[in-house]
Amino acid sequence: MKILGIDGSGLVASVAIVEDDNLIGEYTTGYKKTHSQTLLPMLDELKTMVELDLNSIDAIAVAAGPGSFTGLRIASATAKGLGLSLGCPIVSVPTVDALAFNMWGNSGIICPILDARRGQVYTGLYQFAEDGSFQVVKEQCAVDFKEIAAEINAKGEMVTFLGDGVPVFKELISSIITVPYRFAPAHLNRQHAASVATLGSIYYAN
Repeated sequence: MKILGIDGSGLVASVAIVEDDNLIGEYTTGYKKTHSQTLLPMLDELKTMVELDLNSIDAIAVAAGPGSFTGLRIASATAKGLGLSLGCPIVSVPTVDALAFNMWGNSGIICPILDARRGQVYTGLYQFAEDGSFQVVKEQCAVDFKEIAAEINAKGEMVTFLGDGVPVFKELISSIITVPYRFAPAHLNRQHAASVATLGSIYYAN
């Protein structure tokens, strides 16, 4: 199965092609340009570089939010336009789910945090079972950071934070999180269309 992944839910713009268990190509940027300037040129360049026949795509997976309204609108419109022209289905993948999926194989709890302003975050809690299956412990939601922090502390497990909310809430994390915690490294801590596509293929199969 060949999946096109698109993510424009945050500052990062990302497109990827995943076929079965192989990442064919991914183009991700976090530079200060609007997604209307970047997504289609990135997709066109990726298509050229990997000699992609768009008609060979089985489905399009798109990060469906939460996130930047404008970015989500641009990414969704791009996915919808392609889906209609190619006659292939579109798979909606929650942004926070896909971000957590970056940390496949991680031990403990995964807590993506996207800055929702005014002390709130878009977040959720996730973990991977011993067999590698992805488990949603708490579905994505918008809450005050102190609320999700209290839930994390109550679980008593190691937690990994990632997402664009980390720089905003880093000091607060250090002051109120009582369990062991860590931050995802740079190559994993933002949205990736490869994760959207891979998780989308699982949701599509189900």
